[in-house]
Amino acid sequence: MHKKNKFFSHFLELILKGLFWILPIALIAMAIIWIYRTVTELVGIKFFAFIGFNPEKYQNLWILIFIVLFLMLLYFVGHLMDTRFAQWVEKLLEKIPGYKTIKDMIGIFNSSKAGDRKVLVVAIAGFGANKSFNVGLMYSQKESIIKDHYTVTLSMSPIPNGGFMFEVHKDDIYVIEGASFDDNLQYLLSMGVKSLAEILKSQPIEQNKLLTLSEYLKRNEK
Repeated sequence: MHKKNKFFSHFLELILKGLFWILPIALIAMAIIWIYRTVTELVGIKFFAFIGFNPEKYQNLWILIFIVLFLMLLYFVGHLMDTRFAQWVEKLLEKIPGYKTIKDMIGIFNSSKAGDRKVLVVAIAGFGANKSFNVGLMYSQKESIIKDHYTVTLSMSPIPNGGFMFEVHKDDIYVIEGASFDDNLQYLLSMGVKSLAEILKSQPIEQNKLLTLSEYLKRNEK
């Protein structure tokens, strides 16, 4: 049973990697395809009529085939993500106006990132009384313009489309291990009705048992 769960997690992680790599390309391609379809739609209908084939009779089958092929494509792209070929393709795509901006915006929601691009759910000193904390996100572990400081984003609740950015010393940032971007989103949308412990299905953790960012970075050094 453990092996099945491990395989499923690995399969899902690669699909997510493939999805977030291919999504910016897909958004740009959609505009081109829309123009192409407008021009070729009548030609396509005439072609199917000419060969005597009616694809509408097999609509469910086409949808199923498309879903299977699309998942396999994402899985394959997920495997290619860390190769030189993918990096070369990405450099070419970055020359397309708007691609990098779209990619960075979509990347915010990608919880499958690894290394220094991994999204961390963290706690920092809060706005309330002493010993209060706010839960926020670190979208990367790249050092700030201020030495030993890192950027933490605190989103608004219940609509997390805005918030505040803080440059916080690494010893004052506590990593909430096991929490993901999706867990933090659930927490924000619930307005605290559901605690983060409840969302993570874990017991509350003592502050001194939380991992500081300094310790996290040391542990993950290559």
